[in-house]
Amino acid sequence: MKTCIFLLILSTYSVVGKPLHFNSYDLSAGKFKSWGLSLKTLDCFACRVAVKEIDDLIKTNATKDDVAKLATDICDLLQIETDRVCEYIVREFEPEIFGVAVGAVISPDELCTRLLGVTCGDPSDPGSPWNVTFPNIPKPTPTPPKPPKAGSPTLRILHLTDLHYDRRYKVGSNAECGEPLCCRDNDGPPAKGVAGAGAWGDYRYCDSPKWLIINLLEHLSSTEKFDAIYMTGDLPAHNVWNQTRDDELEILNEVTDMLLKYFPNTKIFPAIGNHESAPVNSFPPPYVKGKNSIDWLYTAFGKAWIDTAHWLPEDTRATIKQGGYYATEFFPDLLIVSLNMNMCNNQNWWLLINETDPAGELQWLISTLQKAEDKNQKVHILGHIAPGSGDCLKWWSWNYYQIVNRYESTITGQYFGHTHIQSLEVMYDLTNKSRPINVVHMPGSVTTYKHLNPGYRICEMDGHYNGSSYMMLDYNNTILNLTEANLTNKPVWQFAYNPKTEYGMKNLFPEDWNDFVQRMKTDRPLFDRFRKNMFKSHVTGTCDESCRKGQICSLESGRSNDDTFCKDADVDLYKAVTLC
Repeated sequence: MKTCIFLLILSTYSVVGKPLHFNSYDLSAGKFKSWGLSLKTLDCFACRVAVKEIDDLIKTNATKDDVAKLATDICDLLQIETDRVCEYIVREFEPEIFGVAVGAVISPDELCTRLLGVTCGDPSDPGSPWNVTFPNIPKPTPTPPKPPKAGSPTLRILHLTDLHYDRRYKVGSNAECGEPLCCRDNDGPPAKGVAGAGAWGDYRYCDSPKWLIINLLEHLSSTEKFDAIYMTGDLPAHNVWNQTRDDELEILNEVTDMLLKYFPNTKIFPAIGNHESAPVNSFPPPYVKGKNSIDWLYTAFGKAWIDTAHWLPEDTRATIKQGGYYATEFFPDLLIVSLNMNMCNNQNWWLLINETDPAGELQWLISTLQKAEDKNQKVHILGHIAPGSGDCLKWWSWNYYQIVNRYESTITGQYFGHTHIQSLEVMYDLTNKSRPINVVHMPGSVTTYKHLNPGYRICEMDGHYNGSSYMMLDYNNTILNLTEANLTNKPVWQFAYNPKTEYGMKNLFPEDWNDFVQRMKTDRPLFDRFRKNMFKSHVTGTCDESCRKGQICSLESGRSNDDTFCKDADVDLYKAVTLC
């Protein structure tokens, strides 16, 4: 998203590691224009040039207002966003940017690489390698999973992710407003001859209206049967240039109340998304105190999830307050671990100060998994940003991969969101890269943002009985055909596909998903069916052979900034879908 690039420029003031300066600079002279910068050319080269130019402009005794004014002017001049968004985004991020300036030192090349990817500047990932510590306990010999006996009990889980509830959605409003989010009550009417925002949502840059979410919850409560809900983050809308802490807390409490109304007796296990904070992606580690502390949000999660909804027990409060993560038993032999993936979020600028295991989350995860292994428990891991995503910092991701590799016999399910599409990541043994050991599942978003139908997934798992593996056995995906819903004003949630039937899979174990991925390399119709389902039956554009190889590569790599698990793929191709 264009706003992300602007945040790079804004961040430069505080993260280049030099004193703030400011001197007179006549934007009307068009110096930036002489570079030929525009939305179409603001790429890696332009990023480095802009960073250097801003650095050269800065002199001693600058005020925050001076720097913010220059950042706003640059945003306006380069037409990165509308004047309204430029003004508000600077105001929104100013406290965080200057807070990060206290301790961060990073070069322009590293900054551009961090934001725009490994093909931008230095191919090495910003930051120094670091490693977690494992207990001196041998890894149990892995046992290949087997289907349960016929008639064994099963566990049904509803996986919801990325609601992105927009309280200001307005039917008939401008859906092509030129900002990161449209279809809102302050966007005005659409241009002549252009359709306005749809009655139940819109495929353009628009999020979920309240009545769509309520209709979904009514449908789920009256039609579907499930034992618990995994809810993997991103409740607020994409109006990232104009959000307050109060806005985020109101969304949290309102969605919690909705869920309690329709599922008063259902266990819900939530995870934190990158949009839960204000500003977006801003999750300071525990050493950040005072007005920039994240304590306001974590305290609110404790109140909502523990005190109000009673989804979680009291003993989860300490780690939620520490870093937004927790572990709790679903059953005595099944542990739910919810991670705060913003501790690996490459747009969480606080990590520029120190990205080594923020909030001690990964070391805590090892301790938690070891205790589970000792007790013969199985573990499901929930999170928002998938560990193989380019949005996840390299060294955090690589350490997480080591953890999954070590505890592959204990971790029997991983459930994430963030990309809005339906996808997966197959993880492989670090010593035998052809042996699949685990799968990260992403069911697709509730929001339509962008060019997607709303959807959800019901997972059928082995359990609950003595000796359950708690591995996924099957799932059904359901979508709302938004075109039909807007034409008829009658939303109908309809079955989309089942992987066993759709893809000819016998089971849904890691080796089965690996086999499926390999088959897609030579079976184009199979890949096309997968791609249709990936975009929830609303596919836009075409996917040539290079695109196909790149998308398959993203399925084979559960480790960020790493192509070594990809087979027969151009390493420079598309790695994964990312949404800012």
